[in-house]
Amino acid sequence: MELREKRSDKKSFAAGESTCPWYQDQRQVALLLLLSVALLLTLVIIPKGGFIPKYHVPGEIAARDIKSPRDLLIEDKPLTQTKREEARQAVRPLYDFDSVAGRNGIARFKRGLLELTRAAGTSNPQQVKKIPAPGAPEGDVTRAAVEMAFGFSLAEEDYKVLRTLPADLDVEALTAQLQQEVFDRPLVANMKVFNADLAKGIVIRDLASQQEKVHSDVPRVTGLAEALASSNPILKKAPGIKRKHRKVLMTVLQQLLRPSLTYNQQETEQRRQQAYDEVAPVLFQVKKGEMIVREGERVSAAQISKLRALRDLGRDSRVLPSALGLIICILLFYATAHRFVLTNIRKYNPDVRDLCFLASTTLIFFVLVKISLVISTGLASTVEHIDASSYYYAIPFAMGAMLVRIVLNSETALIFTICISWLVGILFGNSLFIALYVLTSSLVGAHGVRHCKQRSNLYRAGVWVALVNAGMLLGLHLLAGKPLDLQLLYKIGFGLFGGMLSAVMVNGIIPLIESLFKYTTDIKLLELANMNLPILRELMVQAPGTYHHSMIVGSLVEAAAEEIGANPLLARVAAYYHDIGKIKKPLYFIENAGGQRNRHDKLAPSMSALILTSHVKDGVEMAREHKLGAPIVDIIQQHHGTALIKFFYDRAKNQADPGMPQIDERDYRYHGPKPQTREAALIMLADAVEAASRTLSDPTSARIQGMVKKLINNVFIDGQLDECDLTLKDMHLIARSFNRVLGGIFHNRIDYPEPVHIVREKKPEVDAVSEDSDRESATKTEDPEAAPTKDSNNDLKRLGIS
Repeated sequence: MELREKRSDKKSFAAGESTCPWYQDQRQVALLLLLSVALLLTLVIIPKGGFIPKYHVPGEIAARDIKSPRDLLIEDKPLTQTKREEARQAVRPLYDFDSVAGRNGIARFKRGLLELTRAAGTSNPQQVKKIPAPGAPEGDVTRAAVEMAFGFSLAEEDYKVLRTLPADLDVEALTAQLQQEVFDRPLVANMKVFNADLAKGIVIRDLASQQEKVHSDVPRVTGLAEALASSNPILKKAPGIKRKHRKVLMTVLQQLLRPSLTYNQQETEQRRQQAYDEVAPVLFQVKKGEMIVREGERVSAAQISKLRALRDLGRDSRVLPSALGLIICILLFYATAHRFVLTNIRKYNPDVRDLCFLASTTLIFFVLVKISLVISTGLASTVEHIDASSYYYAIPFAMGAMLVRIVLNSETALIFTICISWLVGILFGNSLFIALYVLTSSLVGAHGVRHCKQRSNLYRAGVWVALVNAGMLLGLHLLAGKPLDLQLLYKIGFGLFGGMLSAVMVNGIIPLIESLFKYTTDIKLLELANMNLPILRELMVQAPGTYHHSMIVGSLVEAAAEEIGANPLLARVAAYYHDIGKIKKPLYFIENAGGQRNRHDKLAPSMSALILTSHVKDGVEMAREHKLGAPIVDIIQQHHGTALIKFFYDRAKNQADPGMPQIDERDYRYHGPKPQTREAALIMLADAVEAASRTLSDPTSARIQGMVKKLINNVFIDGQLDECDLTLKDMHLIARSFNRVLGGIFHNRIDYPEPVHIVREKKPEVDAVSEDSDRESATKTEDPEAAPTKDSNNDLKRLGIS
């Protein structure tokens, strides 16, 4: 973020220079604050679960009544688990049927026997003599062919036995009978397990056609052991097969028999898991306002599941993505809003202190709202006939905007209100109605405290907020299409309470903000306007003329501030304190001389100028000592600007030796800075006008008007108003206001007849230099009663003043 450059004296919490070096880089501080606010707001807003007690086992005693804050659908986990297990068990076992497994086995058995009969030199006319490889015996070649035909290796003893098979063995008849009685039957590895599955039904899939069919009975199915056992009688009946042959052939058949029905465990489990996952959770409904558990009751298992659902509300897999999304939205919205307003609205120019205050106010506001939500839930559980949502409107939503408006300004309060409104809507479950309610309430509250001249203004603003809250609740209720019921009355009542509570809390929090952040608010100014404060009483005692002068200046600037739209309270209070530096040397200022001889007569002009300018420095030190606040300190420092002390400057030039260096005009000017605000400029003008008005011997309306115009013109031409926001129109309004107030002060009175014994005493004239002898109108060298000259009138025309 880019922040406008401000004066170094505004970068600290006090009026002095900043004591923290990291304050100098406002961009880094602003970025750090933005990231911190985004993260902390997300931690406050995202969790939606309430503070629900944990009951671990059934039978524990409930500590308080708990009602459901909204309609809930809660999963019945035991019943869901039962349904899913039923769905898993309902999936039948899958068996794969390989129709070629038996044919392959008997074909190998047949090829092996044929090889053996050929090797035995039988009379088979189709026998072909194999030619052995060079160097290999004929027997080895025959054994290898037999083993290749069978598909496995034979032991030496088994092979020798098989070589003795009769050459006239009827291989075709033997293998045909084995195929029909053994190999063509469905074979399973474990008949006991198969029968158990078959009793519940199985699914048989033909691997050749990939067709599936449910079976509860499979004809002619047999196990491998039973199939092997049924082969023994067939071999026994075969001619020429002796006992030793039958034993080896049984071993060969055992190797060749393979199950044609095999249990596909992997796919069966996949199907069962799929059926398990496809079962939707079994839910039961809890209605909004339904009493879940009452205080003192023993908590049941069903109630524990409901309480766990309430506690875990919002704690699902979407929390992290939602939190990340909210952080991104907060960062972009705040950065964009800050940049836009900083560029386009001149009065929005926060320094580090302001940003810290805004961040703190935002975080504290949302923490209070979150706590209020928890309290509302608890109250709803206690009072059954009032909805929890009705309690929400008792929250002092306008408090934050009112604080920002009192401490800073309307523009900042507007941006603050917009920023918090949509976040509150998200906090309340993306509620547009709540966001509109907060926006309207906050704007009314901020407008109500715009110029808080009295503490009663806070409560007046609270009344307006309460009334607008009630109106908004009625409008939103009707907009939602809800009937006019008792809950609406509860909401309106809580809305009225929330408006007044905002004013009460602001009244209590303002002193804390003033103390922590060193702000001078309108409330603080009201306290400083108390004439019984020690520093004002000291001014009245030590410098009574200055005290009276300050009171009149206060009246002048207050009236002028109201005319031009400045802060009249700040202008009046600052006028009371603008000359407190004269307390240290009161007799060197003519209004406090009391008829004594002018002390400047025996001083060099440079020393007199130094004494006059020192009252500004002394006033700044005293203001900081008494903690009057940065705005008043700034006005004390700026109320003379860099004006020339012309009386002593002219005296110094007249007394200067022609052979000496020329007098430097800068030695006879105030040190500034020039007025930076309209209130400081008003006090500069009123200070000069009030001092000059004392020189008018016959203060008629025309003479007062001419004097005011001339002084304003002189200040303008001298460039003292170059750095403040006064316009030509403002100066015209200021002059008119000054004329009206001074006309009231120097009004004509009827010359009442006096008793003879009362003798009027003529007021002695004091030949002394006034406090503002640096201004041309205050010197005796000019005729204060003279009408403005032609040149002066021309100057006034350039100002737009007629």
